[in-house]
Order: sequence, then structure tokens, then C-alpha cells
Amino acid sequence: MKYILIIGDGMADDPIPELQGKTPLQYAKTPTLDKLVSAGILGNAITIPEGMQAGSDTAMLSIFGYDPREYYSGRAPLEAAAMGITLSAGDIAYRLNMVSFEDGDMPFEEKKILSHSAGAIEGSQSNMLINDLCNSNMFNEKIEQIGITIHPGSSFRHIAVQRNVGNTDETIDHLIPPHDHLGEKLGQHLPQGGETSAALTELMRIAHDFLDTHQINKQRRENGQLPANGIWFWAEGTAIELPSFVEKYKKTGTVISAVPLCQGIGILIGLDRILVEGATGELHTNYEGKVDAAIASLQTYDFTTVHIEAPDECTHNGELDGKLQAIEWVDSRVVAPLVQQLNNSKTEFRILVMSDHRTLLATRGHDSGPVPYVLYDSRKDSKTSGKYFCEADAIDVNYSTDGIELMNLLFEDEV
Repeated sequence: MKYILIIGDGMADDPIPELQGKTPLQYAKTPTLDKLVSAGILGNAITIPEGMQAGSDTAMLSIFGYDPREYYSGRAPLEAAAMGITLSAGDIAYRLNMVSFEDGDMPFEEKKILSHSAGAIEGSQSNMLINDLCNSNMFNEKIEQIGITIHPGSSFRHIAVQRNVGNTDETIDHLIPPHDHLGEKLGQHLPQGGETSAALTELMRIAHDFLDTHQINKQRRENGQLPANGIWFWAEGTAIELPSFVEKYKKTGTVISAVPLCQGIGILIGLDRILVEGATGELHTNYEGKVDAAIASLQTYDFTTVHIEAPDECTHNGELDGKLQAIEWVDSRVVAPLVQQLNNSKTEFRILVMSDHRTLLATRGHDSGPVPYVLYDSRKDSKTSGKYFCEADAIDVNYSTDGIELMNLLFEDEV
């Protein structure tokens, strides 16, 4: 028996007026997912524990069976693990985004946050900018003064580590995800708290002054692209240890994802990471390569996870058409060929397909509402439920699951 988890990041949403009151999942064409629903179990899961911030960090910990209320220390340490960064007691890791701030002569605090990803900047440009910034005199002097090291990552995602800071509660109390406040003035969302917060805010000011006139950003503006003219610290956290997935579930497994967060969780729980060439975390990614990698890994491992970031990124960017396309490609270019190849090889399998959390086009931010999932067992005879893979039908069947129980459901061997 083989086990597959497919996560369409941020697929779930609220009804959209432009879609005649339907959600993107209701409106998009997902014939393969609907077929799995007709022969499997449709339900809804609460992946964000009450009182915790909605995001892929808390949601994915839940999905893999690790209660965020017990294990979560922040998002950045999870991503740091994917980059091979080891944190010690007293260290703080931050996610450091390349972002786009509004152009203009207004004061820094009055500028709006236009993009959490600097217009989906590609990795080579992002790394050149962050390296040039770190080598600039004022910025370099400041990060050395407060003990920060910046590790270039992928695309707009970098990691900053501050050594021997101590208790984060005494130094920082207000680091905000930029993707939750697009179109808003940045001043109200700058770091707040003690000396560390003031230092991070100063670094953001220095970075904006340096990056705003950088040659790469001049070229980006000329090409009609948003400039990567700012940095944003958020998702702070301390060192984390997670129990072994293999010991917990008695299954070996892999993680296939373009984003450091999912990779990092996999590494921390002892799953093997598979990197796919051309996997970008954006709408145009190597879907086929991820399917091939999943099929290949199942020759050796019991379990694999395929994570698709595109629906979430399109939603943060306010791209309705992009979100619809991403959902349809999850269905047609991931789920359909994966199921077909497993069936053709007469492999018995159980597959769980779901959204990790809701990402709302109305706000371009995350939401903690329930998300639909479908669990299908290839050994079961088909039946017709009259339901579809969407939020409303998942709630209507009244089959609700705590997110941390999903792996137990997947690994049940009962037909």
C-alpha cells in the first residue's frame, strides 16, 4: 500500500461576487477531484488551532500530525531547517522577504506595501540585491552591531538569524506578515517592542534607501515590473525539535515542494526532500516533474507529499484568473496523472488531497476557516455521492476532522 498527500496551498476561499457567489473551488473545473469525492470520503478539516495565526506553518504542522499548540515556535525556524541553518538556544530566526514599496516622495511610513514577493522576483535578481545590500556600509555595520547574519534563499524568501538574543517576548512583540497587509501603509505594521524591534525597523529604512535606486530596480521599473525596493522581517521563532515521522507512523516518506517551509518541516520530522528542477512556487512551475518525482519515490518509500504553492501565491497577488488556473492545474496536471499512473501500474494506494488553509481573494490574506479534503482508497468500489470537491459540500456532509488527525486517517488500512 502506498500513501500520497497532495496540498494545494491556499486553494480554499470564500464565495466571490465575480464568480456568481461561488468559491474558486466551486467554479473551477476539477473533474478528477470530483471523481475521487464520488468514490471516497469528503470532509472538512480545522488545520489552524483556535487563537493561532492562520498560515501554512501552523496548518502544515497540523496536517503532518504535529499539534502547533505544542510544537510551534515560529515559521522562520522551519524554513531555516530547509537551508541547513542550525539554531541554538537564544537564537532568533526571521523570514526576510524582498518586498515592493510604493514609489514616491512621501515619508517611508506613508508608503504602501504593494507586493510581499517583490513582484514574484526571480531568485538570481533577489540574491544579487540581498548580497549587495549586505555588503553596503551602513547596512553591514548595523547587522554586525546587532548580531544578525542574512542567508540568501530562493526567490523572494531569505532567512536572517540573530544570535544570542534571549527571550523574544522581551524584545519583539509585533512582526507582521506582509502578505496580510497588501495595499496598506507600512508605518502601522513596522516592528514594535524593545530595542530589537527598533533595530529591525532601522534596517528596513536603510535597506529601502539603498535598494530603491539600485540598478536592478531601475531595470525592473523600465520593464514594467515592481521594484524589489524593500525588505520585511517577520515570522520570528526559536530553535525547534520535532519527533520522527517514521517512528510516529511507521512509514518512510518524502516531501516534494518548491518552498522552504514545507521542505523544512519534512527535514525536521525525518522525511527525505526531493528537489525538482523548474519547481518555482509560482503558477508556472514544473507540475509534471513533481508527479514524476512522486511516482519514482513511491518505488522506494511508503509515503510522499506533493505541495503546490501556486494557488496561494496567485491569491496573495489578487489574481482571480491565476487562482482558478492553479486549481485546475492541480487537478489536471498533478492529481489526474498521478492517479492514472498508479492505477495503470495496479498499485494499491490511499490519497489525501486538500488545501492547507483558506487564502481569501477578498483580503489577499490567510484565513483560519475549515478547509475541504478528499480521502480516496483505490481498493474501494466507486459510488456516487452527488458531492463535489468544494468548501460548501465538505461542510454539508458534516464530516469534520481535527487537522492533526489527518495522517491517522490516511494511514488507516481498512477498506
